[in-house]
Amino acid sequence: MKKVFLISCSSKKLKIKVPARDLYTSPLFRSSLAFAQKMNAGSIYILSAKYGLVELGEVIDPYDLTLNTMTKIEVVEWGKKVLSQLKQKTDLNCDDYIFLAGEKYSLPLVTEIKNYSQPLKGMGIGKRLKYLHEHL
Repeated sequence: MKKVFLISCSSKKLKIKVPARDLYTSPLFRSSLAFAQKMNAGSIYILSAKYGLVELGEVIDPYDLTLNTMTKIEVVEWGKKVLSQLKQKTDLNCDDYIFLAGEKYSLPLVTEIKNYSQPLKGMGIGKRLKYLHEHL
């Protein structure tokens, strides 16, 4: 069983094609990534509204898309795509998933994942940042 951290994308991005770990520039994303790295994650992935499941080193173009503006059907389809991608890289029944993502990004996935936690659940951005900084 390995730890798999899932971090949601952010609207603040560089305007050039770069590795995903560098594309997202929001303080919440940067803090979430630092937290996951400190926790000795087995794997860290980004949940991207456009690309689905993204590896940190994957070079991607900037985009302007969020699950918050998608229809329910589009969010369900996004969730199916991400679960399919996760199944190729992880074990949905055995691995331990840690969501550093809001409900919109985690809800379409948790029904198919056996072991997961959401340490930031129910927190606003300020409280999320405080929690992450306290644990860095």
